Amino acid sequence: MAVMDAQNPLLGETTCGTLLQKLQEIWDEVGESDEERDKMLLQIEQECLDVYRRKVEQAAKSRAELLVTLSDAKLELSTLVSALGDKSFLGVDTVKASGTIKEQLAAIAPALEQLWKQKEERVKEFSDVQSQIQKICGEITGSANEQAGAPAVDESDLSLKKLNEYQEKLQELQKEKSDRLHKVLEFVGTVHDLCAVLGMDFFSAITEVHPSLDDKTRVQSKSISNDTLLRLAETVSAFHEDKKQRLHKLQELATKLTDLWNLMDTPEEERRLFDHVTCNISASVDEVAVPGALALNLIEQAEVEVERLDQLKSSRMKELAFKRQVELEEIFAHAHIEIDPEAAREKIMALIDSGNVEPAELLADMDNQIAKAKEEALSRKEILDRVEKWMSACEEESWLDDYNRVLISSSTSFSLWLLALISLSLFGGTVGCIDLQYCIEVTRNYSDNDDNRYNASRGAHLNLKRAEKARILVNKIPGMVDTLVAKTRAWEEDRGISFKYDGVPLLAMLDEYAMLRQEREEEKRRLRDQKKFGEQQNTEQEPIFGSRSTPARPASTKKVVGPRTNGTPGRRLSLSASQNGSRSAAKEGKRDSMRLAAPANFVAISKEDAASHVSGTDRSPASP
Repeated sequence: MAVMDAQNPLLGETTCGTLLQKLQEIWDEVGESDEERDKMLLQIEQECLDVYRRKVEQAAKSRAELLVTLSDAKLELSTLVSALGDKSFLGVDTVKASGTIKEQLAAIAPALEQLWKQKEERVKEFSDVQSQIQKICGEITGSANEQAGAPAVDESDLSLKKLNEYQEKLQELQKEKSDRLHKVLEFVGTVHDLCAVLGMDFFSAITEVHPSLDDKTRVQSKSISNDTLLRLAETVSAFHEDKKQRLHKLQELATKLTDLWNLMDTPEEERRLFDHVTCNISASVDEVAVPGALALNLIEQAEVEVERLDQLKSSRMKELAFKRQVELEEIFAHAHIEIDPEAAREKIMALIDSGNVEPAELLADMDNQIAKAKEEALSRKEILDRVEKWMSACEEESWLDDYNRVLISSSTSFSLWLLALISLSLFGGTVGCIDLQYCIEVTRNYSDNDDNRYNASRGAHLNLKRAEKARILVNKIPGMVDTLVAKTRAWEEDRGISFKYDGVPLLAMLDEYAMLRQEREEEKRRLRDQKKFGEQQNTEQEPIFGSRSTPARPASTKKVVGPRTNGTPGRRLSLSASQNGSRSAAKEGKRDSMRLAAPANFVAISKEDAASHVSGTDRSPASP
């Protein structure tokens, strides 16, 4: 019961005093001595001290740990703030002075948690940026597939400044990557165009540089490494050089083709078959962009055609040379330059047969001769045109001379015949009737054989108009000759050679013409003087036969009146026109003669005298 009572107080508040009192009661009941009691109390006191000491040590240790934790927290806080570059947490030092350790820890904990979370996000950002930088650098260096794992992030500096630096570097690398990709695509496009022009397989050519450049491989990203760019540049340069060499060779072949075509006068239909070759004969390397324009099979085709034309050229050389010789002769003929065509042809044959001259050189030399001949003909054109005008005027002069002479001859002869016919009919008696019939027949025959091509009703008005124009043109001949002489002399002085017209010096021709014209003028004057002398003699003989009235001039002589002859040689006109004109003139003269009255003192002449007179006058005009 005593033990149970001692424990009852334990059910309430237990203190050291109550426990000591309970112990005293127990000692009293047991009867412990004072020494034992003191010893026991000393032992209890020592054990209490040990317990307190342990508790104090534990408290001190706990405090130290808390201080270390607080210090570490502060250090970590400052480290995080320094690493993140966030200055908003610098007020943590004021928490320490105003609160206990745990309060300080409680105040630092949220900031640490926030900083840790921010650090994790910042590290992730750094890792992403550095990973992209690492990837792009690997693509540039060509070692992207060799690198593995995420890059190490330097957690000592996670500031926004450092992150911005990495981001700027990433942007620069991304720009460089974009530029490189654009350059790669440009190279690929150039290779594609060059392969198309050269007739090469683009995919095999581009795959040799890097497999990722072929779209058929379905690689997401194309290689932009330095090695790829270098090999692409080398490929483009090689293709450009190949294109340049092929174009040069093709242009040489096109030039040969053109020369051979021109040499052999190849028809346009055959030339069109090689338009794809000759179209680039003067093109630059950059201008040739048609697919297949420089393919090897096209160049081989052009080589085969050139070889074929070379073989064909030898067999056609004579034909081509003679064709050019004919052209040269035509130029000289039109220019009225005299040459020896037979000697020229023999010389061409000798050169071709000897083989000492190249066919192209021979034809080029003949082309040069043709060009010089054209130039010579052009220099002579003005003078030749004037020569043609002069000759045409001379022809008109000759025609006018014939026209005037025939009119005068017809009029005079017909008047004499009428006079004889009237005399015989009036004074011949019975014999006169026979002579009258005879004279009519002779007159008709004379009219039929006369060379009067300009009279009568058939085209008489046209001849009159032509005669008037011819007179105007003939009056210009002296001026034409003077101008032609001046032009010819100027030409000869300029070139130092004589101007020849069909082998004859033109000035000599003009001088000869001037002399002939002068002789004709003198002949004209002589005839006029002779005519005046004859008329004077007739006047002196009139008293012998008695005075007579002058018969009226036949009407036919009034119908066609021509100018005086000038002695210019002309062309011979058609005989039919002459015959028709003379017949018409004879009929008109017959009708007029029937109306004439015989003079009172007219002496009849015999038929023989009339016939002799007719034989002296009935002559056709002399041909020029």
